[in-house]
Amino acid sequence: MDEKEFDQMLDKYADVIVNIGLGLKKDQVLFINGILEDAPFARAVAKSAYKTGAKYVDMMLTDEASARISYEYVNPEHITYHPEWVFNRYEECFKNGDAFLSIASTNPDLLEGIDSDLVSKRRKSSMEKFFPIRTKYDNNFNWCIAATATPLWAQKVFSGVPVQEAQTKLWDAIFKVCRVDQPDPVAAWTEHTDRLIKIKSYLNDKKYASLHYKAPGTDLTIGLPESHRWNAAKETYKNGTTGTPNIPTEEVFTSPHKDKVEGHVSSTMPLNLSGRLVEDFVVTFENGKVVNVTAKKGEDDIRKLIEMDEGASSLGEAALVTDSSLIKQSGILFYNTLFDENASCHLAFGDAFKDCFEGGYDLTDEEFRAAGGNKSIIHTDFMIGSAEMDIDGITADGTHEPLMRQGEWAFDV
Repeated sequence: MDEKEFDQMLDKYADVIVNIGLGLKKDQVLFINGILEDAPFARAVAKSAYKTGAKYVDMMLTDEASARISYEYVNPEHITYHPEWVFNRYEECFKNGDAFLSIASTNPDLLEGIDSDLVSKRRKSSMEKFFPIRTKYDNNFNWCIAATATPLWAQKVFSGVPVQEAQTKLWDAIFKVCRVDQPDPVAAWTEHTDRLIKIKSYLNDKKYASLHYKAPGTDLTIGLPESHRWNAAKETYKNGTTGTPNIPTEEVFTSPHKDKVEGHVSSTMPLNLSGRLVEDFVVTFENGKVVNVTAKKGEDDIRKLIEMDEGASSLGEAALVTDSSLIKQSGILFYNTLFDENASCHLAFGDAFKDCFEGGYDLTDEEFRAAGGNKSIIHTDFMIGSAEMDIDGITADGTHEPLMRQGEWAFDV
């Protein structure tokens, strides 16, 4: 497409993020977080937001190259230092019920070769500051995660292709899987989210006691809390807005019981941990905790991840995605969790979702844990699905019912 056509697509994409993803309302403030290469899209989002009636659009775009430089040259004694103003900025956004857009377009190889201890220490120290703010104002603000085709990410996805061509290919893929290429993207999203909500309702009516996953390298049973709820597609917030937090999204998800996960599970896609890739890993659980993990690449990184705190080695999410999702059918490995998690059934280490429990937002942390909810400063998704994945829902009386067969739904809605 020529420059004019691209700009038109970028504007359509921005409108999808503002109206479907964020559900932005008149007179809201919008905070955009991303990297410098996201600027053209961030400007398009700002334009769409102001046309929708936003009061103010605030941007914080950082430089990836500088982030790597900081790891290469910082005194290790200072690796855990973070300016307070950064977190104060987030807290003001969340406390006021503003809208928050995170643009996740990082270079998957950004921190390749950097000491994993430094990466782990900085990640932990940052999350220890950010997590309490995020949870304090949970559900108080509307948010969305999206991405742009940045040069280094595009070259990773389409290796061996000139950077401009790689970016064009990645933009085409993003527009397609985000349904921006449709004649009426809003109508396409409405149809898609309506189907996900029907599936969510089906699963909530079933009230399964557990799930059993079976695939090559995977034999895993996940117990579900008695008060669990399945969610999908849309979220309604305390500030009165309704949006779709992830663009794209193909998942229906809930939170496992933190103490009731048994067996082993194999990853089916690489995991991007803030610019360091973990590949071909196998995780073994007993009584809800990771007791062993092996990986062909990045084993030290994933071990440090699940040692972040007490809850990091337990699960906070179980998500179901069909093998026929738009993302999977694109045939592209994105090396980006926002996209890859929507190409595959996935699990998440760490924090569970309060809105995946009946009355979850009214529970204290102690009540939440007692109900089976996991608490952690991390929430890290990893992909386990494939066309060979079979999943059963197990009822309270032990009856097995097919949920997925060969990566597809085994029921009709």
